[in-house]
Amino acid sequence: MNLIDRIRKRPPVVAVIRLQGMIASGPRGPLSDEGLAPVIEKAFRKGKPKAVALVINSPGGSPVQSSLIAARIRRLADEKGVPVFAFVEDAAASGGYWIACAADEIYADRTSIVGSIGVISAGFGAHVLLARQGVERRVHTSGKSKSMLDPFQPEKEEDVARLKALLEDIHVAFTDHVTSRRAGKLKDDDALFTGEFWLAGKAQELGLIDGIAHLVPEMKKRYGDKVRFRRYGPKRGWLSRFGASIVQDGLAGIEERAAFARLGL
Repeated sequence: MNLIDRIRKRPPVVAVIRLQGMIASGPRGPLSDEGLAPVIEKAFRKGKPKAVALVINSPGGSPVQSSLIAARIRRLADEKGVPVFAFVEDAAASGGYWIACAADEIYADRTSIVGSIGVISAGFGAHVLLARQGVERRVHTSGKSKSMLDPFQPEKEEDVARLKALLEDIHVAFTDHVTSRRAGKLKDDDALFTGEFWLAGKAQELGLIDGIAHLVPEMKKRYGDKVRFRRYGPKRGWLSRFGASIVQDGLAGIEERAAFARLGL
């Protein structure tokens, strides 16, 4: 058998990208466009994969990073002509579902949580505490909106209205992305874009996912029992692995734990 024949007889390859955790820029979360860019690029370009599979377990996070990651996946999928499948583990919620919608088809375990198509902004107010302690807050700005939503000052109605308008615009972008990517599949249900989330069975009824399935058996069903899996995922820097950013990682872990807790996980 010559080299060309051996190449032709090689079993098909599915590139698997693992997307685990919070979505945030910089060190606040393990998933960002900057961190994932080389991983995603390599998965699509190395070895001419038959398909790319996204294994998603994320409670969400930054809408900007979610959008950038999803856009990168779609660009490469269209450029290479490679189908993309998403497989949900514990959750693909909020930004996690935004990324899942970059896939051509979405599958989940029967107990996976899917949805949470909404936008949230959370903070705190400490002006009463400061006043009780006799601490005076002094802020000087050259623009009336520079101190918007300062947690050490009383909340202003106009600031809240401005924030809600921003959140609504982001929500519209999220909704547009989902309706475009799931065109013809979504049910006409008022709850779809309220931030509510569901288990996989109900999510399938609503058209948010395509079915109940797991990565290996579904890919074997499509590409044969000899299909090979080439796995990719973001790598932590050596400084982080040796404990140089324990506090930073700890804070990011607390934030991620809180995000999963909102889903009951």
